[in-house]
Amino acid sequence: MKKITIVAIALVLFAIQSKAQILQPVRWSYAAKKTSATEAVVFIKATIDEGWHVYSQFVKDGGPVKTTIDFTPSKAFTLVGKTIEPQPITRMEKVFGMEVGFFEKSVIFQQKIRLKAKQTTVSGKLEYMTCNDQKCLPPDDIEFSIPVK
Repeated sequence: MKKITIVAIALVLFAIQSKAQILQPVRWSYAAKKTSATEAVVFIKATIDEGWHVYSQFVKDGGPVKTTIDFTPSKAFTLVGKTIEPQPITRMEKVFGMEVGFFEKSVIFQQKIRLKAKQTTVSGKLEYMTCNDQKCLPPDDIEFSIPVK
């Protein structure tokens, strides 16, 4: 019985240690800024570890998983235009056999909204993929919630 308990504890500790070692080279943060009483801009920022990159929203089919930002519809605001991003780095990636756009170090995606209420929360989810020169991690889905005051 004692051996079984020791083995069970060892397995739990191993599982905890394994979980702590999962690669997470991208951290996401969020903010919003009112530009007038009826408009605001939502900011979605990726901070990317050295050597890694995140792909643009505008990658052609057949390439890596592009960054996709989906906003949950709300009666408190409407989206104005499309989500914008800065000019990506573009290069030929042999793995995909095509030119792809990506970001290193950090990137801020921006979405203008028209407010129908004084305060609201903009929520949704984003999907992204990150790679370095040796490997790509599986695409990840992140839910977000951004207060606009």
